Amino acid sequence: MSNNSPRPNSASSVARPSNSLLTLGAFVVVLAGVKSAESIVNPLLLALFIAAISAPLYTWLLNKRLPVAGALLCVIIAIVFVGGSVTSLVSSSLDGFSDSLPQYQARLQTMFADLVAQGQVYGLPIEAEDLAQIADPSAIMGFVGNAFNSLFAVLTNTVFILLLVAFILIELSSVESKLAYASDTPAEHFAYFKKVLFTMNRYFAVKSLLSLATAVPITLVLFLLGIDYPLLWGLLVFLLNFVPNIGSLIAAVPPILLALVDLGYVSALWVLLTYLVVNNVVGNIIEPKVLGRSLGLSTLVVFLSLVFWGWLLGPVGMFLSVPITVTIKIGLERSEEMRWLAVWLGTARDDHKLPG
Repeated sequence: MSNNSPRPNSASSVARPSNSLLTLGAFVVVLAGVKSAESIVNPLLLALFIAAISAPLYTWLLNKRLPVAGALLCVIIAIVFVGGSVTSLVSSSLDGFSDSLPQYQARLQTMFADLVAQGQVYGLPIEAEDLAQIADPSAIMGFVGNAFNSLFAVLTNTVFILLLVAFILIELSSVESKLAYASDTPAEHFAYFKKVLFTMNRYFAVKSLLSLATAVPITLVLFLLGIDYPLLWGLLVFLLNFVPNIGSLIAAVPPILLALVDLGYVSALWVLLTYLVVNNVVGNIIEPKVLGRSLGLSTLVVFLSLVFWGWLLGPVGMFLSVPITVTIKIGLERSEEMRWLAVWLGTARDDHKLPG
């Protein structure tokens, strides 16, 4: 009895896994190249996103009939002023905190000894070494200091980054004309370019205002409670608010420990309550209403992008994880073959729900 069923094409069945493996291998090679070129990629990414943030100001100055050189000079001065002010504040505060760190450690050891003594009275098996491992201010501040130092190490290439920003801004005016020559559908490609730029500008503008709304009341409460270096902790809140999910948690730990060591349990509890209330109000009530679903990223994707880009590019990758992922998602939406991946990266919307 003959079997007339069609046989599978063995060549195509072998080619599909081979193509998948080739794509996976190319992806791994690209990641390895990016990881090894981190010192070059990070300044380039910072320049791209600084240029994206500065583009509205640059365009506005050009529309006011300011020459290109004058508009560029104004933008560069603004960038240098903001960056220099932040760097000076963080450097001076970190230096002062490092000098006071031995005193804080001595006070913390005294507190641990008192807790161990009280625990022995009530029969609790508490060891000072265990408490020191749980709340070691030098380790926690070492982590915060290393994060700032890694970020500022990239910013030491100031001239290189500013030159990149200037050249990128100059090129913005010629993007539309270049697309007209280079693409069969220039209008579509230019619309995609404008969408990416608009999304990045909106994200950074709204996120900056929300971070400021989070940092100002926390800084004010820390100042009123008499916590040392309130401006440093406020700046830490502002910057780490750009790091999704875990940024606000990391920002809360150093001032709570400092309040505990310097002022006692009541002040530490007030600091903890302040962080909880402000972050919940801004992060869970105001931010969803202001940003909504405009970014179109699921919570899981935001967290995974934080882990992935942080591993690949360090602190710079953590700060830019959301903008990078949003840019990739917008690009995937333009491809018929890869649109399904953009759907998985996005939030659950009515047009994405399964039938039935």
